[in-house]
Amino acid sequence: MQDKSKIESLLSFLTSSTCNFWAVENISRTLDAHGFTRLDQREAWSLVPGGKYYITQNDSAIFAFVVGESGPAAPYKIISAHSDSPGFRIKPAPEILSEGRILKLNTEVYGGPILYTWFDRPLSISGRVICRTQDPMRPRTLLVKIDRPLLTIPHLAIHYNRAVNEGNPLSKQKDMLPVIARLDEEIQSKNYVIKTVADTLEVAPEDIIDADLTLFDTTPAMTLGPSGEFIQSGRIDDLEMAYAALTALLDSENTAYTRVMAIFDNEETGSGTRQGAHSPVLKNLLQRINDQLGGDSETMFRATAGSFMISADNAHGLHPNYVEKQDPTNHPVLGGGPVVKVNANCKYMSDAHSAAIFRSLCADAGVPCQIFVNHSDVAGGSTLGNILTGQLDIRGVDMGAAQWAMHSCRETASTVDYLYTVKVFTHFFNI
Repeated sequence: MQDKSKIESLLSFLTSSTCNFWAVENISRTLDAHGFTRLDQREAWSLVPGGKYYITQNDSAIFAFVVGESGPAAPYKIISAHSDSPGFRIKPAPEILSEGRILKLNTEVYGGPILYTWFDRPLSISGRVICRTQDPMRPRTLLVKIDRPLLTIPHLAIHYNRAVNEGNPLSKQKDMLPVIARLDEEIQSKNYVIKTVADTLEVAPEDIIDADLTLFDTTPAMTLGPSGEFIQSGRIDDLEMAYAALTALLDSENTAYTRVMAIFDNEETGSGTRQGAHSPVLKNLLQRINDQLGGDSETMFRATAGSFMISADNAHGLHPNYVEKQDPTNHPVLGGGPVVKVNANCKYMSDAHSAAIFRSLCADAGVPCQIFVNHSDVAGGSTLGNILTGQLDIRGVDMGAAQWAMHSCRETASTVDYLYTVKVFTHFFNI
């Protein structure tokens, strides 16, 4: 795939992956098209060396792998990322009818979004709907995405808050509620969201038992700059890395080692779910692969001890208007290549050994590499890598592509950094 088509494919993925569920659905469809077999964790497996498989968890996390041919003690090569992004979830019974018969929705903030970036944008609804079946233990799951602009969160006019540009504290419960409709009759507000979703899915509203629904900005992903040097989209953190991992898995050809793409959910809220990095889902998957290859606990220990994981989650790029926010000697720039993330207090799994391995991979692939360290007066976040080491005794590095406006409704990254990342990920899987 040429560079231009790789960028176009990424943009299409970002636009269509309006929430964690749709990201996993889109990855699943791509894997299906490339000959991967979907496995059910409740059933017996029959894996073969060279076989291509994947599983999903909660419809919002996905784990794909190509079984290596070197036996159960061979190391695993793993790239992990996450499917979720900060934003707004629609609460149950969300309809609030205001004066003038204006209908707004009750929402809850998910993760840590930059709130004011969500004002005055064309928003819509996507997510997962759970429908009734004859077996209460196995309801039917449908994904929904309403592609047309449906809502907005209107900002208060400056005339009512002359100091808005001097600082504007926001209430998540009052200021951030989206408007969806002006109704002719008050009775129309009852179950308005469920009825709208049901119409889109062409199901009866009474068949919908529950739903996980989120807001998304309907503006598509795009490149910008004179040469298209930047990518701008929602959810770049962390879908850029998730798609880079998928692309590398599909582009790589090494048959000796088991290659794994692990896309977790709920990183933005601490990873403490059965589909998050705190769960044993990846450990259990590797154990089942080991067992299917005829291994035992001894080969499992040997395989994980020799394995390496790239924990891919984007990094803060040097902001041209806020240079002072970055560390004075370690400040990655957009377009400067993949970024190794380092922290003295072990917020990341990177250490000198694992960072050296990743930097060597970059050098071998002909890709530049950068380092991110927090400004010592600024607290940093954590990501998947050090969480996963609580489940697996495995070496690894935390890295990502540099970006601006992390957790904004619209984030910005570099096109060349994405291409660099795919190149080094593919090289990692291939050696």
